[in-house]
Amino acid sequence: MSLRLSDLSACFEGVIPSIIATASADGMPNISYLSHVVRMDEEHVALSNQFFAKTAANVRANPKVTLILVDGFTGDQFLLDIGFVRSVDAGPLFDKIARQLKASSAQVGMSDVMRLKSADIFRVHGIEKVPSPVETMPAMGGRPPVSLPALSAAIKAIERQAEADEIIDSLLCGVERVLGYGNALVLIHDGHRGCLITTGSIGYPRSGLGSEIAGSEGMIGAAATSGQTVKVSDMSRVRRFGEAIGLDAEKEEEATRSIAFPHLPTVMSQIAVPMLARGAVTGVLFVESEQRLAFREEDEAALEILAGQAASALRASEREAAATEPGQVLPLLRPAAGREIRVAHHRFDDSVFIDGTYIVKGVAGMLLRLMLEWHLNEGRSEFTNREMRLAAGARMPEIKDNLETRLLLLRRRLEEKQAPVRLVRVGRGRVRLEAEGPLVLDAAAGDQPHGGAAM
Repeated sequence: MSLRLSDLSACFEGVIPSIIATASADGMPNISYLSHVVRMDEEHVALSNQFFAKTAANVRANPKVTLILVDGFTGDQFLLDIGFVRSVDAGPLFDKIARQLKASSAQVGMSDVMRLKSADIFRVHGIEKVPSPVETMPAMGGRPPVSLPALSAAIKAIERQAEADEIIDSLLCGVERVLGYGNALVLIHDGHRGCLITTGSIGYPRSGLGSEIAGSEGMIGAAATSGQTVKVSDMSRVRRFGEAIGLDAEKEEEATRSIAFPHLPTVMSQIAVPMLARGAVTGVLFVESEQRLAFREEDEAALEILAGQAASALRASEREAAATEPGQVLPLLRPAAGREIRVAHHRFDDSVFIDGTYIVKGVAGMLLRLMLEWHLNEGRSEFTNREMRLAAGARMPEIKDNLETRLLLLRRRLEEKQAPVRLVRVGRGRVRLEAEGPLVLDAAAGDQPHGGAAM
């Protein structure tokens, strides 16, 4: 049976470099290694062109080329007879290869060196498996294909959820149950500060909730800005993206207002999947694996389906929560027994500290201050998303897009830090502020002091 390009999917992951052999007009051969070969369809491949002046000159003089691909799982080699068609230096194909090149080269600090000049398209005239003198390894170790019934169940589970935390938890659960990946993050886009914020995670010793990635940084930033999935299939020779966790992460957070990004020391494969709703990127699903070549084409497709369903569910959740009517203003409460709780808010980055412990910053910090002011000045303990959106909207217009996820981040950070202040969901689009003692909004943050009752 003749081989097809789709039979060679493991050869296009970039784990083992491909080899291109060309010849000049007078027959002088030249061999070069390629960082990326992309299967376009069953008849065409695209090759990354970064440095190869001699190769390019040979192709122009003699368009008949030989390409050797290697299966990253089995070690099988395939000889392709290909002919040059054209080069492209712009468009979707060029952008796809450029993103993958940038993602892998950034790991070794060469993103400014490894720049794509063009994507060279070749027609495949024939494929031949190279005979091996030794027995090759079996493919994939018998890993089963993605279960469509399990994927369907995961999609329905996400669709049933009404609250942001339930949606994100269902997404992460689906990643683990359907695909078997135990290390994953959900990062939500923060347009106000131009970054992505970790709002959910599984599989890490420290959750990383509240950790941030610049909007254009690394694989995650590339997926967010392009709206396309980005992956690296073999990190055995590259440096892991992200900060190492310090020995004293608590003190580091308080000193820098920066939370360490979750770290998987033995990571071999990574994939960043944009969470798209009506063409807009609301966040990124980031998954890691200790296995080389972990993410097959069907895994990538399943992750994109799950991420898209979660993005749509989050958008619907925001719309419903925004329609919730404001609650009745309650009378001033008596001060609760217990020690005084001091909350410091810093306007320049909206960071919040409770009794000297860093909690969160950005929109989530501003929302906590807003609820504290209402509580201290009006004696209320329950608040709706709608009134917070209206109150904060003048200062942060983009708050209308993902207030639910900011409240979720705030609630989970308070829980994770075991703070004496809690945020409890009490209904659709409604939360209650609870505290273990009387609250004081610290004047050291640049505002007049307030004092009042705790719930």
